[in-house]
Amino acid sequence: MQRPLWAPWRIEYIHSDKEGGCIFCEKLAEDRDKQNLIVHRGVRAFVIMNLYPYNPGHLMVAPYEHISELEELDDNVSLEIMKLTGKCVRVLKQKMSPQGFNAGINLGEIGGASIKEHLHMHVVPRWQGDNNFTAVIADINVMPQALSDTYDLLAAGFRTLENE
Repeated sequence: MQRPLWAPWRIEYIHSDKEGGCIFCEKLAEDRDKQNLIVHRGVRAFVIMNLYPYNPGHLMVAPYEHISELEELDDNVSLEIMKLTGKCVRVLKQKMSPQGFNAGINLGEIGGASIKEHLHMHVVPRWQGDNNFTAVIADINVMPQALSDTYDLLAAGFRTLENE
């Protein structure tokens, strides 16, 4: 018997207007970090959860500056993005105990960037068996944790790092 796998949060993305302003710049301008899934603000860059993650804890590190080309980043911004990526790994290890990570930047539409106008680094925690049959045969990811619960967990981890 075939059973449906419900993912009702996806319909918002499917029907959303993909044109218009930059999602990163818009979220940064608002004073609603929890609602916007911004778990940490640094000096030149910030960490935001992916609203449509590949896995629970999928984070993105982006510069405040609206820039799309890696080679145009200021050295200080590049350094902060890498340091924040390291902090993401540290927080994810402490709070979610992944067995590995994927980290990288998709540049340009052909390079896989769905938000190509604002450069960002993906940090995706991985566990043995997380890419099971549903992802392979149906292009579906099963998310075992709510975004709000993941936010609370990771935001607390970043606050702990700031106090060290």
